[in-house]
Amino acid sequence: MGTKNSRADKRFIEKETGTVRKQWRDRISLALIYPNRYFVGMSNLGFQTVYRLLNSMDNVVCERVFLPEPDAGPSRPIVSVESGRLVTDFEIIAFSISFENDYSNLLSILEKTGIPLLADQRETPLPLVVAGGVACFLNPEPIAPFIDCFLLGEAEALLSEFIAGYDENCRDVDAPRGKCLEKLARGVSGLYAPSLYLPCYNSDGTVRDFEPAADVPEKIRRIYVRDLSTISTCSAVLTPDTTFADTYLIEVSRGCPHGCRFCTAGFVYRPPRFRPLDLLEKCMARGIAAADKIGLVGAAVSDLPWIRQLCTTYAGQSRISFSSLRADAMAPELVATLRQSGVKTATIAPEAGSERMRRVINKGITEDDILNAAEVLVAGGIPNIKLYFMIGLPTETMEDVQAIVTLCKQIKGRFLQSSRIRRHIGELTLSLNCFVPKAVTPFQWAPMDDIGALNKKIKLIKNGLRRVANVRTNIDVPRRAYVQALLSRGDRKVAEILLAAHGYHGNWPQTFKASSLDADFYVRRRRAADEVFPWDFIDCGIKKSFLKKEYTRALQERPS
Repeated sequence: MGTKNSRADKRFIEKETGTVRKQWRDRISLALIYPNRYFVGMSNLGFQTVYRLLNSMDNVVCERVFLPEPDAGPSRPIVSVESGRLVTDFEIIAFSISFENDYSNLLSILEKTGIPLLADQRETPLPLVVAGGVACFLNPEPIAPFIDCFLLGEAEALLSEFIAGYDENCRDVDAPRGKCLEKLARGVSGLYAPSLYLPCYNSDGTVRDFEPAADVPEKIRRIYVRDLSTISTCSAVLTPDTTFADTYLIEVSRGCPHGCRFCTAGFVYRPPRFRPLDLLEKCMARGIAAADKIGLVGAAVSDLPWIRQLCTTYAGQSRISFSSLRADAMAPELVATLRQSGVKTATIAPEAGSERMRRVINKGITEDDILNAAEVLVAGGIPNIKLYFMIGLPTETMEDVQAIVTLCKQIKGRFLQSSRIRRHIGELTLSLNCFVPKAVTPFQWAPMDDIGALNKKIKLIKNGLRRVANVRTNIDVPRRAYVQALLSRGDRKVAEILLAAHGYHGNWPQTFKASSLDADFYVRRRRAADEVFPWDFIDCGIKKSFLKKEYTRALQERPS
């Protein structure tokens, strides 16, 4: 049975273009849930892609669900955007999870819908609870007790097989959930059902091994699209209520060839793949017809071989922006495209202030690259620059942190020279994030920096830039980064901490105080070279020995 949409839902859907409404009939009904507000979820191209792919299947009806807006009221049920149906009316509820800090929202949504939080307490006919997204195929274990099954990999290569497997094995309301999951785990590539696997632990709390509890694969292979030459990934729904308001997003590439050692995109999305020019031209034509603005997205947009050709061909037909550009690839054609499109702020990501630290993280750009990029941007008519830096990286010293201040001042100097010529002085924004070690990267062995040390580094940077005019700082909260680090590399036991945090309404200090588990064990501990990680049962297509060599090179300040 449907229920009324909230005022917020109606406000959003009335401004959308591309909304899909299908008759339910005998179709497989799936609630696609983004565990955050509408604004955040609809800014995510991956979420939109899953929505489009599922609704392209004739036997599926997919409707979106988000964390309720603040004005929805505490007693308002969680319902789908399209039809206003309750989440429990759907056969499948599928969470699309990009960020670990949204795990707590997942529990809130389950509780509010009346679905038991723990998977082993659910029985048919309750919906099957599925999860996917990059956070899941890096390390699903911290939320494994809450999920019936995960889809590990890229949606384009996963969804058809999963839907076919579900249709064949799970639609009988009398079918036991356990049997359904066993059939899915045996027959669907990339599907991981946590209840069919048992983690075993050493006396020191580390993982000893990971044992299948049924006739299912010992390792789960991360599924990816080998060839993107015929597969476009573009906005499915346009709306002004996103970070990219009324912008038609086009993914030009997937993965990154540079291999920065802190970054998941450079490893878990290997091999890097670039879409061909003819496919992107078709996407551009659709984008020009659909919206006034086009956003080209990817981890390595400036590495696309035909990026300059796209810009020179289409800059006069649409306003074009880029998700990111490398400092060593700041071509005049790209800057001219940004200027013609009315872009006022461009981003450079030095990540570290010193040449030494950029060698440690394998960034592959020099101080001259960074300074020249700033100069080219401002001289080319982009008045404001945003700089991304991290603190707390492995081997970092206070001298490296001071180098961030020094580099910002040098950038400001180049910035001023070019700004004065144009008779307009823009703004320099420093975005400072705490390093969080991630699974499936060379830094998965590294500890996170101490919160007290991070606060000292933040203070040094703020004091160093306090008197520099036209410089703003946006600074990450170390305690929030600490929680992310816990959830990024935790094992299945960490679900106990998540459950406790849910009970304490997100009060993490109270949660840590009450928990029998030591969060520092997961966050602050350097991993042993031969340690078994909670995510080692996933075959991501990258040898652990390769990542270990990269970590050793990092400690030696050597590039790849």
